[in-house]
Amino acid sequence: MNSIQNLEHSRSDQAETIITKTTCPYCGVGCGVDVTVNHKVQGTTVQVAGDFEHPSNFGRLCIKGSNLADTLGLETRVLHPMFGRKNHRKVTTWDAAIEKIADQFQACIDQYGRDSVAFYVSGQLLTEDYYLVNKFVKGYLGTANIDTNSRLCMSSAVAAHKRAFGEDIVPASYEDFEFTDMVVLVGSNTAWCHPVLYQRIMQAKSKNPDLFVVVVDPRFTSTCEQADLHLPILPGQDVALFNGLLQFLYKNNFIDQHFVDTHTEGLDTLLESTQTEADFDSVVKRTGISAEKLKFFFEKFATTEKVVSLFSMGVNQSSQGVNKANSIINCHLLTGKIGKLGAAPFSMTGQPNAMGGREVGGLANMLAAHMDIDNPSHQTLVQNFWNSPVIANQAGLKAVDLFQAVESGKIKAIWIMATNPVVSLPDADQVKRALNKCEFVVVSDICADTDTTSYADVLLPALGWGEKDGTVTNSERRISRQRAFLPAPKQAKADWWAVAEVAKKLGFSGFDFNNACDIFNEHAALSAHQNASVDQRDQVENFRYFNLKGLMNLSLDEYDHLRPTQWPVWEKGQSVAVEQLFDRGSFSHRNKKAKLIPTVAIDPVHAVSEDYPLVLNTGRIRDQWHTMTRTGLSANLTTHRAEPFCEIHPNDALKFGIRDKALVEVKSQWGSCVLRVTLAQGVRRGQIFAPIHWTEQVASDARVGKVVNPVVDAISGEPEFKHTPVAIQPFHTTWQGVLYVRDGFEQQIKTSLQTFAWWAKVKIAKAVRFEIADRHNFDQTQKNLKSFLPFVDETYEWLSIEDVSAQMSHSIILKDGILIASLYIAPSDMLPDRDWVASLFKRERLSALHRKALLAGMPMSAANNDGPLVCSCFKVGKNKIIEAIKTQNITHEKQVTACLKAGGNCGSCLPEIRGLIKTCQLEVEA
Repeated sequence: MNSIQNLEHSRSDQAETIITKTTCPYCGVGCGVDVTVNHKVQGTTVQVAGDFEHPSNFGRLCIKGSNLADTLGLETRVLHPMFGRKNHRKVTTWDAAIEKIADQFQACIDQYGRDSVAFYVSGQLLTEDYYLVNKFVKGYLGTANIDTNSRLCMSSAVAAHKRAFGEDIVPASYEDFEFTDMVVLVGSNTAWCHPVLYQRIMQAKSKNPDLFVVVVDPRFTSTCEQADLHLPILPGQDVALFNGLLQFLYKNNFIDQHFVDTHTEGLDTLLESTQTEADFDSVVKRTGISAEKLKFFFEKFATTEKVVSLFSMGVNQSSQGVNKANSIINCHLLTGKIGKLGAAPFSMTGQPNAMGGREVGGLANMLAAHMDIDNPSHQTLVQNFWNSPVIANQAGLKAVDLFQAVESGKIKAIWIMATNPVVSLPDADQVKRALNKCEFVVVSDICADTDTTSYADVLLPALGWGEKDGTVTNSERRISRQRAFLPAPKQAKADWWAVAEVAKKLGFSGFDFNNACDIFNEHAALSAHQNASVDQRDQVENFRYFNLKGLMNLSLDEYDHLRPTQWPVWEKGQSVAVEQLFDRGSFSHRNKKAKLIPTVAIDPVHAVSEDYPLVLNTGRIRDQWHTMTRTGLSANLTTHRAEPFCEIHPNDALKFGIRDKALVEVKSQWGSCVLRVTLAQGVRRGQIFAPIHWTEQVASDARVGKVVNPVVDAISGEPEFKHTPVAIQPFHTTWQGVLYVRDGFEQQIKTSLQTFAWWAKVKIAKAVRFEIADRHNFDQTQKNLKSFLPFVDETYEWLSIEDVSAQMSHSIILKDGILIASLYIAPSDMLPDRDWVASLFKRERLSALHRKALLAGMPMSAANNDGPLVCSCFKVGKNKIIEAIKTQNITHEKQVTACLKAGGNCGSCLPEIRGLIKTCQLEVEA
């Protein structure tokens, strides 16, 4: 439960309890959430739990969703429209902000043309926001220069679907995982990135031990812990793998000949394009997978009737992403493993509303309602429906190209919504340069200070989760309501409202919407316009499976009570969802056939070299989300992986002179960053892995996006986040330290932080922790807390010990017995246990024994050290779990849950617990 102290979120006039059903704002699983808001005289409290009635999660939440209440405070929020870039901001009014945006955009269009303006939006937007901004840009401003951060995660899958099926469709449902015989997880650390779906798969496996799970991933991740087979593929070689599978299936007659003949086309061309992979040994060599494992996988796929292949970022985020996805789809089409319960290719999206953005044409190369921007018939249909003055008739600039156009001066004005491209895009310093040079930048966000808001000429206060009202669509095409349960704080407004006001200021009609329901109804009507059900598709020219006819003309009450619904919805009151599309072999191409797409395996664009001998692979971690603007506010989510880090194989660490837990510089030809090393046997030699989450707000030099190469897929425009040639070397410092400062005092030390060679910030309960390091000699540095907190006077108690010869300094500040701050400078192996120090900030008063221990930098009893956190829900550390495994001879994760509770809530830590059990068993066997 989280207590909201800020009065803007408090309604204390009368005591009441309200339960609201809404949707989690994180990953593409789209979990339902029950939010209980208690309004009392003392303030407002919020409790978050899974919605047992929601068919996407049936009450289960991951650790991020479970801690959503921690993100609702207003401390970091934008609460008023503002003019001026960082350090020169001034509060203004909405009227003034709307007028300035309209005037600047119109001036750019008048002087430079329609394509001189651009929008960069986000899968964090609700569908109604997404729809309205696309209508405004493509149908009224007349440019397609609107792209989305979903370009970075799923646009390759979109292109692959359109090539194969004729429409961007995920043809299956989560239910398929419970009725399949084999799950192939390709380029997806599902256990960490989509934990609730992973737990659903594992639950299905526990009920059906014959369910065979394969993981295709260069790394041995938590997802591999309970898999039956791990294929440690070399980065970028997925096309070779699945082309090899296709050739094996064809040569050994494991094909559904009737399905191929009746419902597909292009087999001969496909077989010719994949001839190289007809040689099994060449596939072994190219993929780096052993012949035994590869043959076993091929035979298992061939002989298993029902297979679901889930693919995600490891497939999509590649210069060959579209071909990778199509090579997977080809294998399903060849064997007829599609359109029936338990058999399908399944693209898993990263963001909560990436699918909703696709529905409304959120990408620069799409029109709304699954129509094509370069199709004259579709252009006419959409323009007539909108009654708009103009319609974009060619694809706009995709994300990477868009920001290059900003830097070159082709784009003069840009509006960024709900995303942080200075961190998330590849070659991220290029984005910095672009925004710094851009004549006019508008940013709509909930956070006042991000790496991107620094460049805003107009900063607009958006609504956050808890205040927004609308819909989102998850990865199985399920539309869910995201309902407001808190009032809008101060002057924060819906993104759709801000866009509509600018449109009206520019003199456009068609934007008189009263609420999100009005927008949804128009969105639904467009989806059904000149469209039909699959049974009547021959009666219309522009058939699309995406059809919300049954959800048209909803009353406000019907919209408020809309239950989670999968599209297509062809009739009002449609009682049965169409869960397996293509069940009759009717695809969206005009001839109703699917296309088998030729895919040629080629090497990544940038190869390793003598200067850059390692391959950098980037991704997410379990307890953080995107650029940490929300999850970083929760102390419960920061301790599992507290610092920016990279994983490297121990043999490579030895080769490059890297020690475990040391700071290293990771460098490519585009940029560099500084990370903490973790030695990991699960990383293949020649590769390193680094998470994407850290920003300049929480670390001095940890934006991994600076390092990532900006090469993109030629078809989708999705960047190559999984293969950047890099070098790694020690980041030398004279000393390292750890600083703790109680909440409310953090601003006092910001200037001092900038003097260090490296720092990283970690939110903990009641305080903030800073890991610090510097290159100055120890006796030259500001080495005690008085230097950081100049306000300290005689009313504070200050304790300090120093040993210059040992390069050690411990200093503590208290007030009225309460710990205010502590600073430890010492050799890294002599710094105190971080969690132990953090625990003392929770105490109302410290005893004399606690003071002695703090000053010494170690607890009086070593028994208090539970080790690094594994279970965030119940705060159970690694050492405690290992002790229980060894002393109680534990062989199954359920036994750990029984004695320590770990793994008994969200289940996100279960793969890690399984790994600890295996490690302990191996030690015994040795």
